[in-house]
Amino acid sequence: MRPKKAFKFALRSLVMKHASSKFAFVVLFSAISAIALQINFSKVLGAENQYFTLFQFLGPIAGGFLGPILGAVVALFSQVIGFLVAGKEPTLLNMFRLAPMLFAAYYFGTKNRKFDFIIPLLALTLWFAHPIGREAWLTSAFFLIPLAISLRFKDRLFAKSIGATFTAYTIGTVFWLYTIPSTAAFWWALIPVTITERLLFAAGISVSYVGFMSVLAQFSLPSFVKVDYRYTLTNLLKA
Repeated sequence: MRPKKAFKFALRSLVMKHASSKFAFVVLFSAISAIALQINFSKVLGAENQYFTLFQFLGPIAGGFLGPILGAVVALFSQVIGFLVAGKEPTLLNMFRLAPMLFAAYYFGTKNRKFDFIIPLLALTLWFAHPIGREAWLTSAFFLIPLAISLRFKDRLFAKSIGATFTAYTIGTVFWLYTIPSTAAFWWALIPVTITERLLFAAGISVSYVGFMSVLAQFSLPSFVKVDYRYTLTNLLKA
């Protein structure tokens, strides 16, 4: 084989191997996430037969070790698999319900502060454009939490986890406001529940991230998988 042809063959083989390993890793994480989607964690107040699942803990961390774009894609792919397994009807409303976790995964993985500004500002605009939103004005304060964390604390795992879960909350809450009938009293009553619920989700995200980092650190992985060795269990116990 001529050197030029040999080089092209080697390059093609490397690309195919990289692509196949990326696909295998994405499928594996998506499968784990799809299982987590079937395990209920807490009921969604104000909605019949709707539950938060363990996927609330796993979805955002995809952005942490796969990068914001691929992480968001994997979060979507995982939910679609879980959606099909659960046999839910693929209505437009149900499709939009997949969006909050995509944004949470992107937030968890991105260093782009424009994104961290745009989402809260857009959410605030939509919230106060709605009459119920204006009455329940304090709820909108939660939309600013991801932005505040981005400005100062996004390099800290628990803070970033809080930012990610409140990003999902921001998208989901505005979507709920415009698609499901509610009252201002409902949103006011939900404030203490939201605080408790999101802190639990943030703790779950942080624990899941440490668990995945601890496992991934034991293997030789493709270059697209980013392992943050600061958050392996071994290094945390040493600290």
